[in-house]
Amino acid sequence: MLKISPPNALPGLIRKAVRLLVAATLIGLTLMFSVVIFSVVAILGATALCYLWWKTRKLRKALRDQTPGGRATEEQVSRGQIIEGEAVRVKDAD
Repeated sequence: MLKISPPNALPGLIRKAVRLLVAATLIGLTLMFSVVIFSVVAILGATALCYLWWKTRKLRKALRDQTPGGRATEEQVSRGQIIEGEAVRVKDAD
């Protein structure tokens, strides 16, 4: 069977070249937008980490200033700053 193409159809080689050019352009645009999106995400992530680091600096300093071994000093206990331990209520057999 004979295939008849429309009179304004481009020859096969030119059609393939145009398709290749369009595909290369689309791939280039995709890569360009993905680089922009990834850089925006990286900047937002770095900003969020810096904000978190800045907001927790007092907590980190307090943890760093704790006494070694996690034991409370006598002064801290007497001022009521540290409350730890258990209490057990025992009923008398009277």
